[in-house]
This record gives sequence, C-alpha cells and structure tokens, in this order.
Amino acid sequence: MAQSRKPVDMLERQVNHKTLNLSGRLLDLSTPAVMGILNITPDSFYEGSRFDPNSDHFVQEAGQMLTDGAKILDVGGYSTRPGAAEISVDEECERILPVIEVLSRTFPAVVISIDTFRSAVAKQAVRAGASIVNDVSGGNLDEQMFETAAELGVPYVLMHMRGTPQTMTQLNQYDNLVQDIMRELAEKLQRLRSLGVADVIVDPGFGFAKNVPQNFELLNHLEHLKSLNAPLLVGVSRKSMIWRSLGVTPTKVLNGTTVLNTLALQKGADILRVHDVREAVEAVKLWQYTTQRS
Repeated sequence: MAQSRKPVDMLERQVNHKTLNLSGRLLDLSTPAVMGILNITPDSFYEGSRFDPNSDHFVQEAGQMLTDGAKILDVGGYSTRPGAAEISVDEECERILPVIEVLSRTFPAVVISIDTFRSAVAKQAVRAGASIVNDVSGGNLDEQMFETAAELGVPYVLMHMRGTPQTMTQLNQYDNLVQDIMRELAEKLQRLRSLGVADVIVDPGFGFAKNVPQNFELLNHLEHLKSLNAPLLVGVSRKSMIWRSLGVTPTKVLNGTTVLNTLALQKGADILRVHDVREAVEAVKLWQYTTQRS
C-alpha cells in the first residue's frame, strides 16, 4: 500500500520536483539523472541492449552502468518497438522477475525501474525489488495501472503514447503537436494526482505515435512540458529519429544520441533514459558547467 507522507514534504516536492520518494529513500534530481536500459528481450530494436535472463551478462552490464554513473536501471521484458510481437503476462514476468531479484541482491542500493504497461507485472516487479513503474502506454493499455501505481506508492513514469506498439505509427495526426501532447498528459496527470500518486514523471514519448519530423518539433519545444510541474524524462537514445536522419543504423548513432541528449538537458530534462550510460553522464557533467555562474 502507498506509504503515508508528511503534507509539508509533499508540498515541497510538488513545488521543486527535485526528489523522488522511493519507499522512504529520496532520489535527488537536482542534477539530471541517467537511467540505463536493460532489455531482457530477444527483439528490442537495438541489439546492444538485449540481455538473456539465463546469462550473467546482464549483471556485468548493470554493474558497469552503475560504475559509469547510472542512478536508475530500467528493466523491461516486452519490446515496444513498432510492430513488436505480443507476449503473455506470464512470459514477461518469467523474463524480468529473476533479473530484478538478482540485481537487488547484487546491488542492494540500486534503484530499479520496471518498464511495463501491465499492472500485474508492475505489482510483481515492485514486490521483487523495483521501486519505479515506467509505463510506456501512459495507462492506455491497462485500465488498472493508475490505481495500481497509487496502491504501490512508487513513482510512476507517465509516457505519451497513442494506440499500441502494433498500431501507434498510424496514430500520429495532431492539430497542434505540442499542445495536444501536453493536454493528453495533463488530463492523465490530474487523474494520477487525484488518486494519490505523489511522484509522477512525465515522458513525451519520442517515437511513439510520432514520426521523425514530429520528434524533432517536440524536442525543439520540450521546455513547454515543464509547465506540467513534473520531472521530465527524455528517451531518444539510438532511436530512428537519429539514425533515419543520419542515414545510418542504430549501432552508429552514439554521437547523434549525445547531441540530442545535450539539447534535451538544455530544454529541461531531469532524467535521460539511455543505452550508453558513461557518455550520457559525461554530457550531464559538461552541460552543468554551462549553467554555472561566474
């Protein structure tokens, strides 16, 4: 059940949104945090992010990410790339639960985010050691997800998406891209807060029901989303908006990813979700020097 919090503490965090409450532990966002991606899938779009739950390779990768400066590890067992194959709840749990349990034992202080749009998976993942729910569907694909987030009492990542991973590419018609996204997020944000979800992180959903030009338009106006009064997560790492624009493959866009991550930081990103942690942490450090007053 959601843990009780002092009203003053909640008010302070609603004003500045520089901390997340992880069941009593506070995650400081006064410096933008880097979230490392661990896909326990055979079909995620970037081959370098795929890990087998039956191998210890994911433990080595997680350890390296933490050494490189990741503050959060995002574990997912269901690929949400366009056209991805559907899997059952049981199969998703079979992939991710042993991984979360091993990571929690191996790295006791680790902050684990469960990347799922299913409330049943979220419940079991939090029970296994996850402390953030990262829902790419923004509640669209499971009507119980918002209530579950409130019940679990953990931070919830509200991402903007339309349709499903199988249909979202046909649902990118907007009257005004940024205003429509903000309105759709604001409606859900209000519902989550009315249910008592104190820590909601907003993700504009680059690549989800948005084509390449729309992704760049969204990035160019990203600062407008700060008016939602919630921490802002940006996930552009190695996505098609980069490799299609550069005419290369996802394996060759680390530099392009770093460029867009830096732009996202300038536009107000509080969390960068990435495949390449060290480079993102370096981008944060160098960007911070530009914000210091002489």
